[in-house]
Amino acid sequence: MANKVYVGMSGGVDSSVTAALLKEQGYEVTGVYMKNWSQDLPGFICPWKEDYQDAKRVAVQLGIDFKLYDFETEYRHKVVDYMVAEYQAGCTPNPDIMCNQEVKFKLFLETALADGADLIATGHYARIKDGQLLAGLDKTKDQSYFLYRVTEAALRKSLMPIGELHKTEVRRLAQKLGLSTADKPDSQGICFVGKVGIKEFLLNELGPQPHGPIIDQTGKTIGQHDGALFYTIGQRHGLDIGGGLPYYVASKDMKTNTIYVTTNLDDKTLWSKQLNLNDLHWISNKPDESKTYQARLRYRGPLVPATLKGKKLTLKEEQRGLAAGQSAVIYDGDRVLGGGIIS
Repeated sequence: MANKVYVGMSGGVDSSVTAALLKEQGYEVTGVYMKNWSQDLPGFICPWKEDYQDAKRVAVQLGIDFKLYDFETEYRHKVVDYMVAEYQAGCTPNPDIMCNQEVKFKLFLETALADGADLIATGHYARIKDGQLLAGLDKTKDQSYFLYRVTEAALRKSLMPIGELHKTEVRRLAQKLGLSTADKPDSQGICFVGKVGIKEFLLNELGPQPHGPIIDQTGKTIGQHDGALFYTIGQRHGLDIGGGLPYYVASKDMKTNTIYVTTNLDDKTLWSKQLNLNDLHWISNKPDESKTYQARLRYRGPLVPATLKGKKLTLKEEQRGLAAGQSAVIYDGDRVLGGGIIS
């Protein structure tokens, strides 16, 4: 039996319960805290030390070994630099997806296996069966969308035990076991920084951006923005345009540093039915081009019937506010086939 499991412990309740369940199932469990980011930002303290101590406390409670893996350099290169470059190009990337692809199910997996582990485990709300990725049973917490770029080989070496549970059950188990993280709130904000917003993070990375015009659907300049890269398609808040109907970001031109907005929710620039996908990744086989699947176009977004021919995804119903850089994830029922980046 492959019985040595290294559990990625973030200091949260989900990974704490993951470690407890695997120990209960008879695995030889080692907890690992991945130090991906430690930099404080103006007005925001990075919570890594507190999270590390919380993870360590649970490991002591469970009587399991505990390690720290320092991935900060690789994380900066593979996740943060990617994210910043995408925003500079006018796209809206998803750093959690890149973190799973490059750090958790590549770097962590390789490091753990080289360190003597047979398997790794994470506290994701998703399920693995025969090297395939399935949605988590708790549909309100399902994280399979973020995992579509993980390889079949990595899935065969990974466990996600809480994917079979609902969040309420995970909390209840943590309380029953007396884990110190039982009542710790779920983390918010960017996956690695804590409660800082993306705009504050980009300002810290890139400094103030050149201001430019905001133009409405009639061609009239109605305001100034403080940097086109801070805005995403479909965005409604944070435009600081007073009065009347709400405005939505319909498109942006990075070359001229212009944002185009509309008050008309039926504006055709806001809606998409055909998408081009780049950087396609399939967990095992490519989808059958004659078959209709379901596409999820944002985390917790609805599953939309769709067909895929080459890199072209055709949705059965138009969807609003889809931005380049976001991921389209293809499902066949509960099973994640893979997906690509909207271009």
